[in-house]
Amino acid sequence: MGKKLLRAGKVVVVLAGRYAGKKAIIIKTFDEGHGERKFGHCIIAGLERGPKKVTKRMGAEKVKKRSSVKPFIRAVNYNHILPTRYQVELDLKKLPVKDKDGKEGESVNIDETTLKDKSTRDLARKALKTAFMEGYDAFDEKKEGKGKVGEHYFYTKLKF
Repeated sequence: MGKKLLRAGKVVVVLAGRYAGKKAIIIKTFDEGHGERKFGHCIIAGLERGPKKVTKRMGAEKVKKRSSVKPFIRAVNYNHILPTRYQVELDLKKLPVKDKDGKEGESVNIDETTLKDKSTRDLARKALKTAFMEGYDAFDEKKEGKGKVGEHYFYTKLKF
């Protein structure tokens, strides 16, 4: 695939593997390959389980539960993703990790080394969950533009 087509922030659909049919956002690309992977690949973060439909009749607790997401993070070959026309304006390269108190502690860089170690991968997944939840909650306040259309597409379930 072309270098211009696959950039950070592009919404893609995963075509193969455990997360086939799920939407994701490209975080970082490696066109010439890097390290163990000698082929063109990218690091993606996506929604394993997205937010569900919410109505006015539901209480605040139920709305909070149905609005939660379950993220995943993965390195994927370019041949196994389908780029869409949508772009998202979420910065996912360096994410702050929040404590149970809600205070921001250390931050996680999402790159090749993050995927190797289980503890850093779990920290990155927690940071992604908070970033995706904040993006979903702040979605209504955003102004019109390419980013808003892309985020709407990203958070809706793929129908096929």
